[in-house]
Amino acid sequence: MSADLTDLANRRPVLVASDYDGVLARLRDVPGEAVLEDWAPDLLRRLAGAEGVTVALVSGRGVDDLRTTSGLGEPFRFVGSHGAEYDDGLDPAVAAERDLLVDAVQPLVDAVPGARLEVKPAAVAVHVRTVADRPAAAALLERAAAAAGPHHTAKPGKDVLEIAVTDADKGTAVLRLAEQLGADGVVYLGDDVTDEDAFTALADRPGALTVKVGDGDTAARVRVADLDGVRDLLEELAAALGG
Repeated sequence: MSADLTDLANRRPVLVASDYDGVLARLRDVPGEAVLEDWAPDLLRRLAGAEGVTVALVSGRGVDDLRTTSGLGEPFRFVGSHGAEYDDGLDPAVAAERDLLVDAVQPLVDAVPGARLEVKPAAVAVHVRTVADRPAAAALLERAAAAAGPHHTAKPGKDVLEIAVTDADKGTAVLRLAEQLGADGVVYLGDDVTDEDAFTALADRPGALTVKVGDGDTAARVRVADLDGVRDLLEELAAALGG
């Protein structure tokens, strides 16, 4: 990784983008309790304070939720709903389509004790982490995917199925933001299935460093074991970028 960091140190502008849950905050049964790790705010500000560096949080959460839960504001950039929502808001037609999806999926979730439906700006997420009956949990995710139909995009994750009303993904989102910034270097960190879209989108881009957090097959160039590994990598990155 030293060669990657040396390369990034010589590039500007640089976009440092990261998933939130499972990377900067530990996974929680209640999403609102997933606060940033103690080390994260100051370290992210160090990165954002480096010359020519922009730091972005990219999440399946809505932008408002992401701001509230993280406690972060300026100068950070926010991309929510897997790339369907940016700092400048959401198309009202997307919100209306989401409401129709809620009507279709909510009864299925209500029928399974412990399951929860999270309504996001451009998607719904069926959470089964707290469902004691694991076969029932798996069956619920299958029924929810079937209810969504082919015109919505199902994004499976860790004990969750997110159903988006657009075909946006984290890969297109990161590329769009990098283009807006004119970024010569890009770093992306993620831990979940939906982050693979970003890893794949950046695979052949010069000056791109992609980081998988945790186990599992991945298209990322680098892997760290856990959030402690994220902290160590970001410390090295901040030092390399002059933050």
